[in-house]
Amino acid sequence: MNDIEIIGFIAAVLTTSAFLPQVYKTWITKDVSGLSLPMLFLFFIGIMAWLVYGILKPSLAMIFANGITLMSSFLLIYFKIRYSNK
Repeated sequence: MNDIEIIGFIAAVLTTSAFLPQVYKTWITKDVSGLSLPMLFLFFIGIMAWLVYGILKPSLAMIFANGITLMSSFLLIYFKIRYSNK
């Protein structure tokens, strides 16, 4: 692993961990009123594209960060759909 990939891993950990509290808060409170479904879909597609890019590059930092963020954004979409009608 080179210095550039280490910087990528640091960025991956910071940006991915910044997203996780929102997923946790939404899971606990079931309050999805502040979440926009169109934004979540666009974000999900964008993260999926970054994941594919990381795989094609190949960049472990991008694969790591975007794999976790893809799962997190999927959970937020699921929560938004499930809890919006309550």
